[in-house]
Amino acid sequence: MNQPLNFDPAFPPLLSGRPVLEPHDPFEAAVSAAGAGEAEAGDLFWSCQTQNISFAIVLEPDVERRSVQEMLFVLMVSCADALGAISPPELAITWNWPTAIYGNGARLGEARMVVSPEDDENGAPDWMVVGLKLALKPVDSVEPGKTPGRTTLWDEGGVDVEAVPALESLSRHFLTWVHRWETDGFKPVHEAWLFRCDGYRKEVDTGSVTGTFVGLDDTGNLLLKTGGETAALQLVDFIANGNLVRPLAAVEKDA
Repeated sequence: MNQPLNFDPAFPPLLSGRPVLEPHDPFEAAVSAAGAGEAEAGDLFWSCQTQNISFAIVLEPDVERRSVQEMLFVLMVSCADALGAISPPELAITWNWPTAIYGNGARLGEARMVVSPEDDENGAPDWMVVGLKLALKPVDSVEPGKTPGRTTLWDEGGVDVEAVPALESLSRHFLTWVHRWETDGFKPVHEAWLFRCDGYRKEVDTGSVTGTFVGLDDTGNLLLKTGGETAALQLVDFIANGNLVRPLAAVEKDA
C-alpha cells in the first residue's frame, strides 16, 4: 500500500508547503519551528508517508488569547467539508469534544493545537499551530477486525482517496472557513461543529465529572450541566501541550 507520492501538492497561494519525511511528525515539526522563529504564518508542514494524512499549519493570531482556540474548531469543520468533497457519500464524519474525529462511528483521527506561551505587544499569542492526522489506509501489520473502534478512509469506502489530493482539499477548505470566521465570527463555525458532534445533548463523562453536554460557549469551551448548574470546562485544560486527549465518554444508562 505504500505507493510513491507526488511530492508537489498544489496548496493555495496563502500557504507554503513544507514536506516532512518519516519518522518525523509534521505537527511536532511545526511547533518546533514556530517556537524557534523558523516558521511563519501560512507554513503548512505535511507528512510524506502514505498511510495517514497528517499536516499542521502555523498561524500568527491577531486576536486575544481566549479566542485563538476557535481555530481548532475551524480546522475540524473544514475537515468535514473537505472529506465530503472527495469521499463516498456514505461516509459520515462526526466528532467528539474536544478533538476526536470519527468516520461512520469509528475513530478516524484527531485534531491538535498548541499556542505560543508568549504574547505580542497587542496581547495576541506570537504564534499557534493547528493540525490534523487522519488514517488513510490500514497498516499492513494490523489484521482486519483487530481494532473495531478505529477505522480508515480506505475501510469506509474511500479507496480512491490519496494523500496529496486530500491535503490539497483540506488546505483549500481550511482557508475558506478561516475567511468565513473572519467575516462572520465564530457563530457559523460553532453551529457547524455542534451539528456533527456525537455527544451533544447527551450525558457524558469528562474523566472527572459527568453531566449533560449542553453546548459550547462563545470560544469553544464545553458547557456541562450537572447538579442543576451549568459550568464551562476550559478547552486549554484538556489539550495542554498539544497532546492527544481522550474524547468525552458516553454515560451508559441503566436498563
